[in-house]
Amino acid sequence: MNTHMTNVHPGARIGRNVVISPFTTISEHVEIGDDCWIGPNVTIFDYTRIGRGCQIFPGAVLGGIPQDLKFQGEVSWAEIGDNTVVREYATVHRGTEYSGKGTTYVGHDCLLMAYTHVAHDCRVGNHCIISSFSALAGEVDIDDWAIVGGGTMIHQFCHIGEHAMLGGASGIRKDVPPFVITGHNPPVFGGVNLVGLRRRGFSAEAISEISDIYKLIYSSGLNVTDACARIRETMAPSENRDKILSFIEHASRGIIR
Repeated sequence: MNTHMTNVHPGARIGRNVVISPFTTISEHVEIGDDCWIGPNVTIFDYTRIGRGCQIFPGAVLGGIPQDLKFQGEVSWAEIGDNTVVREYATVHRGTEYSGKGTTYVGHDCLLMAYTHVAHDCRVGNHCIISSFSALAGEVDIDDWAIVGGGTMIHQFCHIGEHAMLGGASGIRKDVPPFVITGHNPPVFGGVNLVGLRRRGFSAEAISEISDIYKLIYSSGLNVTDACARIRETMAPSENRDKILSFIEHASRGIIR
């Protein structure tokens, strides 16, 4: 560990083979896993956990207190999973007690590009990409393998499904179901994320099934409730069918049109 010209609290728990660059500040209640690189001018506040093999680039701020007036100074956490990259000036804030979560979580193998913001009590799954200048408001959930295009704003409590792709400069106010592309303002269904699913090893049969499901939801003329009922009646149960139906039936904000 290189601590030259840094401000590392002696109580911080630093793993093996961690490089800490000059002018970085690390508070007492911080845990950093093995083999991380912490760039210059990084600030890591109390109650932050960082997994193994992460890279934190200059100017990033992790574990800042929530920008929420309900926060009363309670102990809460910001957690970063293994092998995640946090680029320049990205911010990840701690959770809050009143949410019932108490932790803001970014998963394994993620990329938070420059100037992204992850607010209190968000949950970002594994293998996600949040592109530059995007912001997640409080308690946003993003499932595995989702991609958020640059300059996208996501409203609090929204849920983004796995393998979804959000076009740049979108304003997301509704839940985005799994496996789809969305864009424009207001965001609309733009089809199935065919390229992403093929790259991630989905079979032609699985992609065809997913496409048929979304044709019924978005192109049949049925409302969403009736379309889901029709899918249950006419399509055999499968992992992807059930994921889509469960997501839609639990979408507290409704889904994109």
